[in-house]
Amino acid sequence: MIKLPLNAALAAQQHKSMLIPWSCGRSSSSNVRVNVSKRRNFLVAMESSPVQSTSQNLGLPIMVNGCTGKMGRAVLEAAISAGLHPIPVALGGPLDSGKIVDIGGKEIEIHGTSQREDILSSVLTEYPNLIVVDYTVPAAVNENAALYCKVGVPFVMGTTGGDREQLYKTVENSNVYAVISPQMGKQVVAFLAAMEIMAEQFPGAFFGYHLQVMESHQASKLDVSGTAKAVISCFQKLGVSFEIDQVQLIRDPKLQIEMVGVPEEHISGHAFHMYHLTSPDGTVSFEFQHNVCGRSIYAEGTVDAILFLAKKVQSKADKRIYDMIDVLREGNMR
Repeated sequence: MIKLPLNAALAAQQHKSMLIPWSCGRSSSSNVRVNVSKRRNFLVAMESSPVQSTSQNLGLPIMVNGCTGKMGRAVLEAAISAGLHPIPVALGGPLDSGKIVDIGGKEIEIHGTSQREDILSSVLTEYPNLIVVDYTVPAAVNENAALYCKVGVPFVMGTTGGDREQLYKTVENSNVYAVISPQMGKQVVAFLAAMEIMAEQFPGAFFGYHLQVMESHQASKLDVSGTAKAVISCFQKLGVSFEIDQVQLIRDPKLQIEMVGVPEEHISGHAFHMYHLTSPDGTVSFEFQHNVCGRSIYAEGTVDAILFLAKKVQSKADKRIYDMIDVLREGNMR
């Protein structure tokens, strides 16, 4: 949501208090269960599973690595709703080995770090049209990307962090197709793209303006979000003097509910951002605000990225590395 308040007095009062009510729609809770069971022999399952034997008649096969996490589970839900086919195996961390993710009656067995290459190679043989989705942890980004490239499976990298320069270099040196984006919310990406266009075409437009930034995320997120950093970079190009350490981080649940207006059921998963600009004399103000509750926006964007990537692989496109801007430009999102 972008608001451009015209009442300077009201805006100034909001600017002073920062007690701005933010709200968003409610989303249904997840019915995903994660259980731990006795680990089964993967190769036997590959040969005997009736689900896999009919895989060619189902939707596009996907492997969601990191699906024991909230984001991975949200992607599974969105993918199933879109008619995609999550295969019954995924990769995870050492502590995830042997877990079973049950979503909509579909069981997915999680394998840890041992024999990852053999497992992924076997899966790709069984499902030649496979697309891998990665929502693991930042520390695993580069190692996982190297694995996908070595095996030769196209992937969507939604995990943030890692050595991004090395990530791109790894993919560039392979023949693998990939969508790499730390921000999968397509509407947020579109907003960021618009900000970048404005910064490029109208440098200095907000010179001398005072910027105040407040962002609220779940308590587990300790740093400033990448989205906020990107928006701030645009404002800097527009002439605003502002440093990242000036961002007001709201991580206390009580303040998030009472001051920010985050619905209580989304305290554990939300992203509320507010950027407030004030002219040097205080007579003009602008507000840019975007609020996200839950993970559906990222999950839906990930599904669009999967479908986009599958098309590029099928058409043997010359370009191999894409981001969410490329997905947006395709113009045929659901």
